[in-house]
Amino acid sequence: MEAEQLWQAVLAQIQLNISPANFATWFANTKISSIEKDIVVVSVPNSFSKEWLEQKYNKDILKILHSLDQEIKTINYIVSAAKVEKKAQASKKQAASEEENIVEQLGFSELEINKETNLNPKYTFENFIIGPFNEMAYAAAMAVVEEPGKNYNPLFIYGGVGLGKTHLVQAVGNKIKENDPAKKIRYLPAEKLISMIVNAIRNHNSEDLKKSLREIDVLIIDDIQFIAGKDKTQEEFFHNFNSLYQKNKQIILSSDRHPNNIPAITERLKSRFEGGMIADINVPDFETRTAILKQKMEEKGVVFDKEVIEFVANNIQKNIRELESAINRLIIFKKSNNKNPSIEDVKKLLKTIIVSSSKITTPKKIIETITEFYDIPSGNMFYSSRKKEFSKPRQIAMYLLKKELKLSYSEIGRKFGGKDHTTVIHACQLVEKLWEEDEKIHQEIQLILQRVYAG
Repeated sequence: MEAEQLWQAVLAQIQLNISPANFATWFANTKISSIEKDIVVVSVPNSFSKEWLEQKYNKDILKILHSLDQEIKTINYIVSAAKVEKKAQASKKQAASEEENIVEQLGFSELEINKETNLNPKYTFENFIIGPFNEMAYAAAMAVVEEPGKNYNPLFIYGGVGLGKTHLVQAVGNKIKENDPAKKIRYLPAEKLISMIVNAIRNHNSEDLKKSLREIDVLIIDDIQFIAGKDKTQEEFFHNFNSLYQKNKQIILSSDRHPNNIPAITERLKSRFEGGMIADINVPDFETRTAILKQKMEEKGVVFDKEVIEFVANNIQKNIRELESAINRLIIFKKSNNKNPSIEDVKKLLKTIIVSSSKITTPKKIIETITEFYDIPSGNMFYSSRKKEFSKPRQIAMYLLKKELKLSYSEIGRKFGGKDHTTVIHACQLVEKLWEEDEKIHQEIQLILQRVYAG
């Protein structure tokens, strides 16, 4: 069997056993570069793919290869020679401009925004790391790329701050534009959309705005939750949404919460948002955080000790932006001191980030976050009302005070107007059960916790 046929047979079996998102991340652009006696050499696109295949998939790959060719006993993974050459050229170019501003050296400056689409070209699928925390959102995004306007319209991505929503929705726009340059794509933060609508009303040219929006093939609105409470914006957006939808134009939305939990938004808009695909992005696990850090290092052409990477991944858990900020600080230290930082150096450099990421909160912060999340007056949660809009937030607050702060049932009861400890126990048990069985409640509590520990 030829090398290419052999590897395609391996990929076919691997694909059956892992998610499409993981398959696309770790097996894209891989191939068998040579077979020598009992050794197969597999070429991979970058060093973190090499490490991931060696650590996570080697046993499965070897088993499949051996079943196809019993002489094969070992696999060696190498980074593609073309990639290595490209990286070497980049390193030479960087060395030649060593005297340039350190901010530019580290890649802090944003790439120029595309004036036609308003998309940032740095947001691509190639540098988007997939893990269990976002693979459903990634798979839905890829389906939209394949057939815009047909698969999952609208696509609604939600999750906490700094978890990659903006990266993913802009990657969709960039990929669709790459596939079909004739497509009219427009990315708008919600604040920009609101400003456009307000100015159009003020200048009496609403029809011109409607016409320009309705000519778009792919409309991407980031942080759509900001239109909450803005009735005129919602009305205008509703009509434009319907017009685009009826023409099979793709609509992509992002938010910090599920449509049902966006306060002060009309039911007809919520219904439109829920009519397509809703996918969430949660907090990345340790392995994914490590992969993200390694990718950032590779992009910037630096290497740090394994214990340093593990320290960062262990101590910055809830925000991908903070992971990138941490790497940038370490790079500045390395360039300024001409040496890699030690663990003690890292602790000092990342002190402010790590403190903000630590699980430090108070009963007041939990209660205020819940009342804001469910958009209820704070005092109403302390009444004995059995209305669901009050009892549900109250029960979740009791549960989180117990789970996160380990307060006693009696102490929690006193914070809610002297309620009996048995009432608190019942609330905690009820929410614990919902946490395990009700996906919507599970996601709501995760989003609340992300906000509690966000700052």
